[in-house]
Amino acid sequence: MNPFSGVLPAITTPFDASGAVDHAFLAQHVRQLMEAGCKGIVPLGSLGETATLTFDEKCAVMKTVVGAVGSRGVVTPGIAALSTAQAVELAQAAADAGCHGLMVLPPYVYSTDWREMKAHVAAVIGATPLPCMLYNNPIAYKTDFLPPQVQELAGEFANLVAIKESSADIRRITAIRALIGDRLNILVGVDDLIVEGIAAGAVGWVAGLVAAFPQESVRLFDLARAGRHADVEPLYHWFLPLLRLDVVPKFVQLIKLTQARAGMGSEQVRAPRLVLSGTEREEALAIIDHALATRPKMKP
Repeated sequence: MNPFSGVLPAITTPFDASGAVDHAFLAQHVRQLMEAGCKGIVPLGSLGETATLTFDEKCAVMKTVVGAVGSRGVVTPGIAALSTAQAVELAQAAADAGCHGLMVLPPYVYSTDWREMKAHVAAVIGATPLPCMLYNNPIAYKTDFLPPQVQELAGEFANLVAIKESSADIRRITAIRALIGDRLNILVGVDDLIVEGIAAGAVGWVAGLVAAFPQESVRLFDLARAGRHADVEPLYHWFLPLLRLDVVPKFVQLIKLTQARAGMGSEQVRAPRLVLSGTEREEALAIIDHALATRPKMKP
C-alpha cells in the first residue's frame, strides 16, 4: 500500500526564546495535527527551516515526531543537504529513527543537468529500502524534474512511490499521469493549487497552512476528493488568501505568524530569517485576522 496520500503537513520547526528547538511543543503540535485527521507528518522541509538545523538537531526532530505520531500515520522527513554524502547519511539516520518514508530533494545551492541531479536523488533513494517521495520544486531549488525524467526514475526504483509536485504548473500532474498512470502517487505541494490539483488527479497534499488551520485543511481536501464542489467553493474562497501566504519568499515567517495568531504556535524563526515587521507585518495580519474573524464552522 502506498503510504503517501491525504493531508501530510509540512510542519514548521518550533524554537524557544533561546533559539533551541522546542521539542515539547513540537510533540504537542504533531498530536494536534494527527487528531485533526492528517495522515502523517513531513518534518525537515523548506517550511521547517531545515537548512538552519544541525545534523544532530535534525535527528532529534525526527525522533520527537516519530514518537508523537506513533502508529497513527507516516513520518516522512525532507532529505536535503549540500552534498550527496550528507543527504545519504541523513536518509540512513531517518531510517534508524523509525521514519516511515523519505521526501527526497535535490541538493541545496548546486543545480545542474539531469545526469548530476539524477545521480544525487538516485543515491538517496537507494540508500534505504524506505518508500520515497521525490520533491520537485524548480521555483525554490532551480532543479526541474520533468515528466520523462520522473518516468525514468520510477522505472528504476521500486521504492520511489510518490512525487510532491510544486512546479505550480497544473499541467505537470496530467503529464506525469499520461506517462506512468498511477505508478506514483502525486501530491500537491503548493497550497493555493490544492483543489485544482485534486481535480487533475492528485491524491495527497503536502500542506503548509495546515499548521495553523488543520481542521479546515483536512475538510477542504476531503470535500475536493469527494467531488462536493458546492461545499468546496465557499471554503476554498475563504481559505485562499491564507493559502497564498505559502507561495512567497517569506512563507516561513508568514505561516509561523499565522500559527501564533491562531493559537497554534510561535512566530519565532531562526536567523537569517527575522520575524515580520512594519508594513509587511501589518498587511499579513490584516489577512490573517480577517480570516479568523470570518472562520467558517465545519459542517459534517
